[in-house]
Amino acid sequence: MTMDGQWYTEEWAGQGSAISLKITRKLHDEQSPYQRIEIYDTENFGRLMTLDGLVMVTDRDNFIYHEMMSHPALFTHADPKSVLIIGGGDCGTLHEVLKHPVTEVIQVELDERVTRVAEQFFPALTASNHDARARLRFADGIAWVTEAAAGSLDVIIVDGTDPIGPAAGLFSEAFYKSCWRALRPGGILAGQSESPLFHADLICAMHGALRAAGFADVRTLPFAQCTYPSGWWSTTLAAKGTTLDRIREQATNARPFNTRYYNLAIHQSAFALPQFLRERLDGQEGAS
Repeated sequence: MTMDGQWYTEEWAGQGSAISLKITRKLHDEQSPYQRIEIYDTENFGRLMTLDGLVMVTDRDNFIYHEMMSHPALFTHADPKSVLIIGGGDCGTLHEVLKHPVTEVIQVELDERVTRVAEQFFPALTASNHDARARLRFADGIAWVTEAAAGSLDVIIVDGTDPIGPAAGLFSEAFYKSCWRALRPGGILAGQSESPLFHADLICAMHGALRAAGFADVRTLPFAQCTYPSGWWSTTLAAKGTTLDRIREQATNARPFNTRYYNLAIHQSAFALPQFLRERLDGQEGAS
C-alpha cells in the first residue's frame, strides 16, 4: 500500500500492477490484535475498508462479491437451513444469506474489531447482524469446523482473506476434510478462490484438495470484481454426495428478494470457464 496525495494505491504483489482509488479523507485507523484496519471516504467508490493495506470492501462494488459468495451455494442446495460462514467480518455475506429462509447462520470471524468497525462505517452490510437467526462468534474458524458435530450443516461459506498467515489453513486438504465431515449429505461448500488470471495455481490446488477431501463435484465460478487483483475474482463450489448442476427454481427472477448482480443466467453462465483455466483443471483431474 502507498499513499500519494489523495490516492490510495494497492500494489498487486508479484504482478507489476496496482489499483488506485482517489480518497477524500481517512475516517478510521486502528491496529487490532490481528491486523491494521483503515476506513476511507473515496471520490467514486464510497467508503473503503482495508486490512493490512489490502482492499477488502467498497460501497460501490461489494454487492458483486457478497452475492456470488452466497446465492450460488444457497440456490444449489435443495433446502438449506443451517449455514456456517467462516470469516466474512464485514457481514455482507451474512446479510445476503439471511435473505433466504434459513433457520440459523453462524458466522465465525477471528477478528471482532473488523465486524465492529463495519457496523460503524458500513451499516448496509451489517443491517442483518441482529436478525434472530444470526449467531456471531469471534473465534478461529478452522478450529470451529474441526469441533463441529458431524453432519450438522447444510452450507459452509469460506469468506476468508488471501491465503497468507492464519488464512492459509482455509485452503488446506485437512480443513476441507473437516468441512466434508460437518456437512450433511447434499451439503455445499463455497470458498473465495482469488483471481483466475493471477492465481490459477491456487485454484487448481483447491480443486485437488477438495477432491482429496471427498467432494466429488467441484466447480469454480469467475465474476468481475474491479477492486480486487486483476479485476476478476472467483468462488469455488464443492458438493457432498450431490451435483452442482441443479439450481432451484427460486433462483429465477421470481425469487422473493432483490439482487443487484446475481440472477439465474449469471449463475448458469458462471460455470463457463476461460479456456486456459479449463485446460489446467481438466489436465489435473485427468491425471488424478
